[in-house]
Amino acid sequence: MTRPDRSRPDKRRPTKRKELDPARRAAFDVLRAVSERDAYANLALPAILRERGIGGRDAAFATELTYGTCRARGLLDAVISRAAGRPIDKIDPVLLDLLRLGSYQLLRTRVEQHAAVSTTVEQAGIEFDTARAGFVNGVLRTIARRDERDWVDELAPPASTDPVGNLAFAHAHPRWIAQAFADALGADAGELSALLASDDARPDVHLAAKPTVLTAAELAKQVDGTVGRFSPYAVYLAGGDPGLLAPVRDGMALVQDEGSQLVARALTLAPLRGIDGGRWLDLCAGPGGKTALLAAMGQAAAVEGVSVTAVEPAPHRADLVRENVSGLPVEVVCVDGRESGLEPGFDRVLVDAPCTGLGALRRRPEARWRRQPGDVPQLGKLQRELLASAIRLTRPGGVVLYATCSPHLAETVGVVADALRRHPVAAIDARPLFEPADNLGPGPYVQLWPHRHGTDAMFAVALHVS
Repeated sequence: MTRPDRSRPDKRRPTKRKELDPARRAAFDVLRAVSERDAYANLALPAILRERGIGGRDAAFATELTYGTCRARGLLDAVISRAAGRPIDKIDPVLLDLLRLGSYQLLRTRVEQHAAVSTTVEQAGIEFDTARAGFVNGVLRTIARRDERDWVDELAPPASTDPVGNLAFAHAHPRWIAQAFADALGADAGELSALLASDDARPDVHLAAKPTVLTAAELAKQVDGTVGRFSPYAVYLAGGDPGLLAPVRDGMALVQDEGSQLVARALTLAPLRGIDGGRWLDLCAGPGGKTALLAAMGQAAAVEGVSVTAVEPAPHRADLVRENVSGLPVEVVCVDGRESGLEPGFDRVLVDAPCTGLGALRRRPEARWRRQPGDVPQLGKLQRELLASAIRLTRPGGVVLYATCSPHLAETVGVVADALRRHPVAAIDARPLFEPADNLGPGPYVQLWPHRHGTDAMFAVALHVS
C-alpha cells in the first residue's frame, strides 16, 4: 500500500487565512465605523493609529487608503455594482466596504493587483466564508481588467449632454454638489474640473501660530513646516498627525485651515464707526479655534479691554471651546445663539454659521456622500436666524462678519440678501480685509477656493449695522 506523502501540503485540508496587515486593517476598521456609526474618518483614523502604535509608512498608507476610499465612494460603488452585476444595496455592507477598499487600491493607487486582490479576498474569507471570498475575488478581478479612465468612460454621463454630471462622476462627487460649485464659481468647465480635482486631493495640514505667543516663522521651524501664503499666522504641513506636535499640545498653535484664519482676521480689520470698545462676540464658537485666534489677535493689537464672548449651544463643544481658549480673555456661554439672552452692544460679531460644509470636503472625506440636497433649506433657515440675532446684538456702527464653509449660493449670497432686505445693515467690500489673497470674486463678498487659494472654500461678507 502506498503511504501518503506528508511532506507536501494536502490541498484538501483548509489553510489558515492571513489577516489584513496593520495599515489595511486600520483603513477597513475606519470604513466600517463610517458606514455603521456615521463616524468621521478624520477623527477615527488618528485615534486608531495612535491606539495601535502605527506610524511611518504604514500610517501614511492607512491614511491614503482610508481618506481616498471615502472620497471616491460614489465612483467605486458604481464600478463595483457593474462588476458584480447587482445593485449596491444587494451587497452585504461588510463585503461592500471590503470591495471599496480593494477597488480603490486597484483604480487609484500603485499597489500591485495581486496584493490588492489577495488581501481583500483573504479578509472576506475570515469575515464570512469561502463562497463570499470567491464573490469578492470575482468582482475585483473584473474591476482589475480595466483602469479608472475606462470605467469612467463607460459609466459617467456623456460630457456632450451633461458636462457637470460627467465631471462629477470622474472626480467622485455627487452631481448636486458639483452643480452647486458650478453655480457659485460661474466659470467654465475647465475651472470646475480644477476645483473638483483639488477637492479630491489630499490637503496639507494648516496650523495657526497664536499671536503674542509664537510667530509663523518660529512655528514653521519647530514643526518642519512652511510659512503660509496669506495669513500671517499660517504654517503648512505636508502630513502627519498634528496632535502629536509639541506646539499644538502646548497650546501655542492651533490646527486651523488658512481660510478660517483669514475669516477671523477679517473681523478684526473691518472698519467700525466709533471707538472699538473691545466687546467682541463669536456667536457660533464650537470648537473654539476662531475664538482663540480672535482673542489672541485682540491682545496682539492692544485693543483696550478686549474680551470675547463665545456662544456654543452643545455642552461638549462648549467644553472644547474652553480648552482652546484657556488663558485668553474669553467667556464661554452655553446657549442657543438665536436666543442667547446676551446684552446687545457688541462692537464686532462673528457668525461662522453651521452649514453643509461643502467647502471643506477635502478635509472631511465622507461628507460628500453623507450630505443631501434636502439639508440646505433647513440650514438656510438656521443661518438666517443666527445672522438676524447677530445684527440685533451689534451696536450701531459695529460690524457683523457672516461666514460659511460652503460656497452654496443658498447658504451665502441668499442668506446675505435676505439680511440686507430685512435688517438695518449695509455690506462693506470685504476684499481688502483678506489681502494679500486675490482673485476673491467681484465683491463686496469674498469667496475663497481650494484650487485658487489652497484653502477651504470659505465665504465671507462684512456688514455695517446702522
